[in-house]
Amino acid sequence: MKLKYLPLLIFSMVLLVSCKEEGKQEDKLIAENRAETQKLSEAELLDTVQMQTLKYFWDFAEPNSGMARERYHPDGNYPKNDKHVVTTGGSGFGLMAIVAGVERGFIPKDSALARLNKIADFLDAAPRFHGAWSHWLNGETGDVQAFGEKDNGGDIVETSFLAQGFIVVREYLKNGTEEEKAVAAKYDKLWKGIEWNWYTNNKDGIYWHWSPEYEWEMDFMIEGYNECLITYVLAASSPEYAIDADAYHKGWARSGNIKTDAEAYGFPLILKHNTRGNMGGPLFWAHYSYLGLNPKGLSDRYANYWDLNRNHTLINYEYTLEYADSVDTYSENSWGLTASYTRNKDNSTGYTAHSPDNDRKVVSPTAAISSIPYTPEKSLAAMRYFFEEQNDLLWGPAGFYDAFSLEDEPWVTKKYLAIDQGPMVVMIENYRSGLIWDLFMQAPEVQNGLKKLDFQFSNQKI
Repeated sequence: MKLKYLPLLIFSMVLLVSCKEEGKQEDKLIAENRAETQKLSEAELLDTVQMQTLKYFWDFAEPNSGMARERYHPDGNYPKNDKHVVTTGGSGFGLMAIVAGVERGFIPKDSALARLNKIADFLDAAPRFHGAWSHWLNGETGDVQAFGEKDNGGDIVETSFLAQGFIVVREYLKNGTEEEKAVAAKYDKLWKGIEWNWYTNNKDGIYWHWSPEYEWEMDFMIEGYNECLITYVLAASSPEYAIDADAYHKGWARSGNIKTDAEAYGFPLILKHNTRGNMGGPLFWAHYSYLGLNPKGLSDRYANYWDLNRNHTLINYEYTLEYADSVDTYSENSWGLTASYTRNKDNSTGYTAHSPDNDRKVVSPTAAISSIPYTPEKSLAAMRYFFEEQNDLLWGPAGFYDAFSLEDEPWVTKKYLAIDQGPMVVMIENYRSGLIWDLFMQAPEVQNGLKKLDFQFSNQKI
């Protein structure tokens, strides 16, 4: 079943007063003024963006698996014929987006239940590496699709993004009908089978990759600060395969050295980001871990996580605003640097993690929109600018295209990525209702894991 487009009022409205005769200029002016004032309300705008973006995970999912494609190219031109490559982390975002879509009435619950059941069965049959999934899978065959030469086994970070979705689905369905409870049980089993402690390699920290062929050769311990806080939180929350707290404090937090006194534009950075400078990393670091993990009232010995993410967003905003006079793409309503497709020098499409340290004069709509809980007024203004003033350039079949630039001549990549579309749907819902945050934070294992790592989580609905 396909999602229906909401009426795009400002763009589909037909002028009621026709100027058939040369002398009716006054009527024409009245009609144009009426069109200008009849813009979408905030609720209508949020509905429109949420619903259209959800199409990525609903209408344009990989059909055999039900999983989120790594990328969706509306023109059908995929690199290396990877149309059926699905992403595990992006599918985790999609699971949460589907839950939000059901609650909003965008998709029927029975259809969503069938899709969720299909995804659970696909993942249950897919290869696992000590309970973890690979970054990519082939949606048709279920086989591992290597992300890199030695990245052909378990990816515990992508698995943590996926598991965040498992917990949200389980909590959403666990008290429902018998059919809903059965699907919830499948996700509970998938979540509980992940061997988080294996990925410590018997050391104080979690290692990103393990492969039966290459074992620990990639040798990438996850140290903060970046997008991976959720990996440690879930690893501490596992009922059977939990890590010791030392892995978090000595590994992720670098024995306390994760803290910093640096600031930018008057905003403390709080934690040292894994970047060259002191203006923070790409904005997805403030999104991926916090789709389910509620940063409101969340703190530990290193940071208050609401302040951390809000400051990160404001620094990113102020950076683009500083250069607005010299960069056509940037303005008070056009901002947001994060990982996305990018504009190459020859106007072809590449990929990079945009940030103040890596500025290509490219804006990714997901950056500002997914930051809406932290900067609601600025994010809503950006959303309205993207939708109303840049609609012809940016709006497509699955919402806003991934990235654009207005330098020299307007450029847009008419493509989508799962990891950019998912956070928009979920963070808009968290801004509107807190639904995904509430579901995730009510899970008893999550509460136990946070306590184990010495987190405080006040002002939460738990």
